[in-house]
Amino acid sequence: MDVIQFADRADAGRRLAALLDTWRDQDAIVCGIPRGGVVVAAEVAAALSSALDVAVVRKLGAPSNQEFAVGAIADGVRVVSPGAVQTAGVTPEQLNFVEDMERVELRRRIERFGQPRLDVIGRVVIVVDDGIATGATAIAACRSLRARGAAHVVLATPVAPAGWKPGNDVCDEYICLSQEPDFWAVGQFYDDFTQTSDGEVERLLAAGLP
Repeated sequence: MDVIQFADRADAGRRLAALLDTWRDQDAIVCGIPRGGVVVAAEVAAALSSALDVAVVRKLGAPSNQEFAVGAIADGVRVVSPGAVQTAGVTPEQLNFVEDMERVELRRRIERFGQPRLDVIGRVVIVVDDGIATGATAIAACRSLRARGAAHVVLATPVAPAGWKPGNDVCDEYICLSQEPDFWAVGQFYDDFTQTSDGEVERLLAAGLP
């Protein structure tokens, strides 16, 4: 039987925000990873009185299980996990095929949501997703924002595997509300893990601009 930690993404965001109170009223930018991460990030941004923005990335899923990330891409960033590639038995040809397809979707989302819309140069940026599994998308998002000039990058998530943490080159701080030893998918920790629509992301981003 699955362990349910959060009622939904909004609940997760409110609870995660309590661990980020040090950044309240500090002019930080909260960047959610679309789509579901933006719902969590919106609650964090509201609690911290911060602007809400977006960090567009695309997971490179294994052909045998697209939910299992073997890597991720962002604008100008490519992350591949050799361990995940080996575990999933993904060939270089398969990886290239998946990446070509995901780059099309990455461009579509950048055109629709922005990347990011606010100037992050010299700013504190809090990168938020609804959960971390292999960590590829979170790493790609952090590296993309760092490349855009963010001065201090905080990676924050409601749930992640107990043994996972980002490298020092990925972010300056890592905040995780629930580090779970028995982890197989982000959705197992949510009562409601309904897919977030593009329209919901756009509505939240429009409401979260300063």
